[in-house]
Amino acid sequence: MAQTITPSPDSRGTQRTGSGRESGPRPRTAKKLISYGSWWWALPGLLAVFSVHYVATALGAGYAFTDFKGIGSFEWVGFDNFVEILDDKKAFGSIGNTLFLAIASLIIVNVIGLLFALALNRGIRSRYILRTLLFLPVVLSPLAVSYIFRFIFQVDGPLNSVLAAIGLEDWQRPWLADPEYAIFTILAVMVWQNIGFAMIIYLAGLATVPIEIEEAAAIDGAGVFGRFWHITLPMIQPAVAIATTLGLTQGLKVFDQVQAMTRGGPYGATETLSTVIYAETFAFANFGYGAALSLVFTVLVLLAAAFQLFITRDRSGR
Repeated sequence: MAQTITPSPDSRGTQRTGSGRESGPRPRTAKKLISYGSWWWALPGLLAVFSVHYVATALGAGYAFTDFKGIGSFEWVGFDNFVEILDDKKAFGSIGNTLFLAIASLIIVNVIGLLFALALNRGIRSRYILRTLLFLPVVLSPLAVSYIFRFIFQVDGPLNSVLAAIGLEDWQRPWLADPEYAIFTILAVMVWQNIGFAMIIYLAGLATVPIEIEEAAAIDGAGVFGRFWHITLPMIQPAVAIATTLGLTQGLKVFDQVQAMTRGGPYGATETLSTVIYAETFAFANFGYGAALSLVFTVLVLLAAAFQLFITRDRSGR
């Protein structure tokens, strides 16, 4: 004869069955407390970010409308600093150099990084060692790397010595002192150090592509390029968006390489917005003008990042 187990309320108002499990409003209440508490736990971090970053940025932007020199009192000058930027050929030249370095490094780094990711995704036994070697420059200090390459690109440096040794004396150049080639030395350092970063992002994206889909497409007769264009590339769209956006913002903010290798020379051929802001603010003590340039620079970076995210967004509607 089957035995019926009837639940009996305990002293706390919950019910217990014969299996010893509790039922009642208690789990739901705990879930609500955890949900509400998560906002309070994040509040100190949000306040720290808001006060250190956004408030400080807003206060710094306020100096863009003054003639502050770093010491003493200052007066409000309105938009005079921004009008001066429009008449500053050095500032406009630095914007052109900044855009060139950002766009060129964005294209080269992402193309080569994606090719390395595709090559080292599967099938090579030594792929883990090769991934480590390619990613190693990313963890190095940009300033230290730039000083090393400054030595390499010197007139009597290793690069010209190697060119002379293999009979290519006509290719020797004063790389850092030539206005035509100096900016390309900056670009070379940026590309060399950031390829591994893009490669790792694309490897993470390729890990989400099921191999069964590629095998099925190959059986149906799709070629290597067709499988990449119609299957792989659409499925790694989020990785493309991340890699290109980070690459563009890093390229726009280039400073260490220029400061260590050329200091903006020769004749301003490698000046970027970051180096001009640094010089105006700390070398010439034009804090108001430097703040105005910084504000323009911030808007430029935000617009570029927003545009990049827009054109690389996921259009699948998922």
